[in-house]
Amino acid sequence: MPEGDTVWRTAMHLDRALTGSVLTRTDFRVPAHATLDLSGQVVEGTVPRGKHLLTRIGADLTLHTHLKMEGAWHLYRPGTPWRRPAHEARVVLETEERVAVGFALGVVEVIGRDDEESVVGHLGPDLLGPDWDEEEALRRLRSDPDREIGEALLDQRCLAGIGNLYKGEALFVAGVNPYTDVSKVPDLRRLVQTARRMLLANRERVRQTTTGVDRRGQENWVYGRAGKPYRRCGTRILMGSQGPAMQERVTFWCPACQPSR
Repeated sequence: MPEGDTVWRTAMHLDRALTGSVLTRTDFRVPAHATLDLSGQVVEGTVPRGKHLLTRIGADLTLHTHLKMEGAWHLYRPGTPWRRPAHEARVVLETEERVAVGFALGVVEVIGRDDEESVVGHLGPDLLGPDWDEEEALRRLRSDPDREIGEALLDQRCLAGIGNLYKGEALFVAGVNPYTDVSKVPDLRRLVQTARRMLLANRERVRQTTTGVDRRGQENWVYGRAGKPYRRCGTRILMGSQGPAMQERVTFWCPACQPSR
């Protein structure tokens, strides 16, 4: 599932391409909105909220989308061939200058502008949001002190925007084992600040890196490197599962640099 910085960058591109333009054609390829036609409406803007995208159209409607695992928004010039199969398209928004196509989107719904909180109101503070609230994020994380920190960081109700990559990388940099209880994390504030710095550093980058090196295979410290030795201590990086049954997520860590407590 895309990280918060990817969603932020997607929102930025959609906003720049569509905002202020009149829709000349719309095509919603989902049953709930198959007959909906928003042509003639003006796109007011697109904003990210954690991993959610809110595209505001006309005076009172919002297109709510979520990329989930396979989704992506592409921008094209009219008449340009699409880079993904047409059967994967879920939404097409066309203006005189641009065509925005949402492929394999996990969520597509058109709601009233006043109902936005019904789809994003449960989210915790957005690490990349203009209203980021560090104290509230820490309060939410600490509200369940016996929860494993690796699981808590992925809970979008605590803080919005962290996925598996930044969870693993921030925990590594902080020297915290992902299975450590929240209450036993030595410096929870520093951990959250580290994660936020990583997202901020990557939000305008196409290739994410947490090491500062963007050469292939050297972008990350532990994420995706199970069985390989950590470059400094030589210890082989481990991979395990974490989270409740049916919702388990993979996690990576260095047992020497992130010992169990």
